[in-house]
Amino acid sequence: RIIMSAEKKGPLQSVQVFGRKKTATAVAHCKRGNGLMKVNGRPLDLVEPATLRFKLQEPVLLLGKDKFAGVDIRVRVRGGGHVSQVYAIRQAISKSLVAYYQK
Repeated sequence: RIIMSAEKKGPLQSVQVFGRKKTATAVAHCKRGNGLMKVNGRPLDLVEPATLRFKLQEPVLLLGKDKFAGVDIRVRVRGGGHVSQVYAIRQAISKSLVAYYQK
């Protein structure tokens, strides 16, 4: 049997950045991928409260989907209330993308 190895594209670069609002802390892990964005294991479209979902889309809408198409962003968030968490997530997503493209 011959086992084919996966094609390599150089070192896998990734960044880990945090966003804070009051006592809520969101840590975003950004790496090369295909546009996947998750918060605590859920897609961005399922984040509650629904009224603030548009706030999470702001970095994507502002920079354009083409910037997010080549990266996967996973966010974990803890502490604070719902509104603070949304703002912390938004900040973490924005900072992670800036840090990723600077690297």
